[in-house]
Amino acid sequence: MYDLARALLFKLSPETSHELSIDLIGAGGRMGLNGLLSKTPASLPVRVMGLDFANPVGLAAGLDKNGDAIDGFAQLGFGFVEIGTVTPRPQPGNPKPRLFRLPQATAIINRMGFNNHGVDHLLARVQAAKYKGVLGINIGKNFDTPVERAVDDYLICLDKVYAHASYVTVNVSSPNTPGLRSLQFGDSLKQLLEALRQRQEYLAAQQGKRVPLAIKIAPDMSDEETVQVAQALVETGMDAVIATNTTLGREGVEGLPYGDEAGGLSGAPVREKSTHTVKVLAGELKGRLPIIAVGGITEGGHAAEKIAAGASLVQIYSGFIYKGPALIREAVDAIAALPKG
Repeated sequence: MYDLARALLFKLSPETSHELSIDLIGAGGRMGLNGLLSKTPASLPVRVMGLDFANPVGLAAGLDKNGDAIDGFAQLGFGFVEIGTVTPRPQPGNPKPRLFRLPQATAIINRMGFNNHGVDHLLARVQAAKYKGVLGINIGKNFDTPVERAVDDYLICLDKVYAHASYVTVNVSSPNTPGLRSLQFGDSLKQLLEALRQRQEYLAAQQGKRVPLAIKIAPDMSDEETVQVAQALVETGMDAVIATNTTLGREGVEGLPYGDEAGGLSGAPVREKSTHTVKVLAGELKGRLPIIAVGGITEGGHAAEKIAAGASLVQIYSGFIYKGPALIREAVDAIAALPKG
């Protein structure tokens, strides 16, 4: 069924197809029909960040930026759902076209630019959803907020989403917002993390619940830079790291139609780079901080590969677009088959 739907959707422009898919998944969720699209994944509960996940395979941020299809995605069998990236104010994102399929490489290039309806719209959608599982909310800064004032935007979003999120992801690694990736390094990173940690402690005391903070990083850092980020995350008391966002590299898509488009590359070509980042993080963190792995999972075995590399959870995005809901079950089964311990 999904193969037929994909064939039809792929006849449309990528962004039109994306918007229509969100509408359809959202409508199916409201009617409780999406569970019919795929066999339910096997039960594989896991506890990470003090949260109980139905299974370790989640939806990565970026697919449902505004939280318009939370129930729909949950019904497909995801163990957790992450929505966003959301910014304090609505913004249109970058000029179109800004989303490109590279089917020969099972890849996507996007330069969306945090297009979203703003944090207040997202919260209205969260409050309307019936989903009671683990919900991550991914936050970012508006494109016109100077990088030196970025912390203000992150704190505005954190204040607003805190009561409604199971965990909050801080996106400092999108390549499509000018200057954003500079927040991953040195004093800029530590200042941002310390401000977030202080606000987290304040909100936890005020609201009587502690919501974990995860930091999403890029795959394009050197091993030394990745180690430095890992150390900063531990020092500032973060709760998890998500590895990785899209890559600026073009290995694996050279010469393909749209392969030289600007933006972040996701899908199969980023898999090895992302897994390498997970291994470097795991070697440095030694279990002090859980890793959520995302990048290039297009087969169930790729999800198991990420777990074997040191991740506790995985997320899928591009693989879901190409393979559909069956990939969720395939990934859960492959992880379940890993040797215990």
